[in-house]
Amino acid sequence: MTEPDGAVPAPREKKRIVLGVGGGIAAYKACEVLRGLTESGHEVRVVPTEAALRFVGAATFEALSGNPVHTGVFEDVPEVEHVRIGREADLVLVVPATADLLARAAHGNADDLLTATLLTASCPVMFAPAMHTEMWEHAATKANVALLRSRGSVVTEPASGRLTGKDTGKGRLAEPAEIVAMAKLLLARPDALPYDLAGKRVVVSAGGTREPLDPVRWLGNRSSGKQGYALAQVAAARGAQVTLVNAHTAALPEPAGAELVQVRTAAELHEAMRDAARVADVVVMAAAVADFRPESAADHKIKKSEKEPDAVRLIRNPDVLAELVSARTKGQVIVGFAAETGDEFGDVLTHARAKLKRKGCDLLVVNAVGEGGAFEGDDNQGWLLSADGLETPVPRGSKAALAAAVWDAVAMTAVS
Repeated sequence: MTEPDGAVPAPREKKRIVLGVGGGIAAYKACEVLRGLTESGHEVRVVPTEAALRFVGAATFEALSGNPVHTGVFEDVPEVEHVRIGREADLVLVVPATADLLARAAHGNADDLLTATLLTASCPVMFAPAMHTEMWEHAATKANVALLRSRGSVVTEPASGRLTGKDTGKGRLAEPAEIVAMAKLLLARPDALPYDLAGKRVVVSAGGTREPLDPVRWLGNRSSGKQGYALAQVAAARGAQVTLVNAHTAALPEPAGAELVQVRTAAELHEAMRDAARVADVVVMAAAVADFRPESAADHKIKKSEKEPDAVRLIRNPDVLAELVSARTKGQVIVGFAAETGDEFGDVLTHARAKLKRKGCDLLVVNAVGEGGAFEGDDNQGWLLSADGLETPVPRGSKAALAAAVWDAVAMTAVS
């Protein structure tokens, strides 16, 4: 499958990453982040705090990274590591970022190798926080996070869930796979995560609906939900208050900072999206909604028999996107998705332009589907069509990269 603009994808370049590790119980998850980054072909140098080494030993980080591990500025003095490491990095990623580490970074402390590295880094810097809920919600932490963001650092939202002991709440480290995805996005596009959606309420649908035929069979599609999840992850990282309406998806980490609403059928998704959209500034319909459903579902498993089964009568599901457009509130931006193929009546873009006009949304993300395209994979490509006639190709890249391009377009649409 060719690129939308005919370009050949550039080869993946090996990048230098500094993985800072703070002294919190979630330090063990930094090992999974480290593995994900090295398996992507990048060179990773782990720089832990002294406290972090009380949770995970230096030998573990050295074995997984293939690089030495130091914590102080008086090691390898001739190499001037406290300056060199930050200068040479393409990304500094801190996992977990504890309340103490966020405070020291915000106020420019340089009392160990990690904080000194943060002061010398001119590359993107991303913090993935993890701490107890009370610490995350404390005014001091909020002020430190705001200060870091104002200087251009990316501070992602923590997840909600089980903390240490019996406690649960907001402050849990985001899943390692999500952290790796956001890190790779910043490596590919350093400006991909501005904090420009703060205060915006966003609702995103993801996955594919399933319409029951009997208790064990259903009509559905191949959607994995990966693109919808990427849209939610990137929106949350850019400051939005996100509701993710999730139909059936692959085993994906719940996006940190997003409220998850589970649905199964097109009717359930229709209701959930309608309710969430009433108070949303932006609505993104990325889910693959079944156009039809069986008129009735059997209450028992349909058995095999020698005779041909009766025909299954199908009825049409609601057009969720069209109804969201017709019920839109003032200033609301609505984004649709279209998985298209060419046929004797036109190519992908011909059908997409007609769909954009018919649906009436502000933006339409178009994917050419087929073998290896859009569904189920980790990469995506396509076009962004806007109601004013602008058509922007999005070259093949991660689904997070396409999500970032969508939010860029949304921000421009909202401003205009």
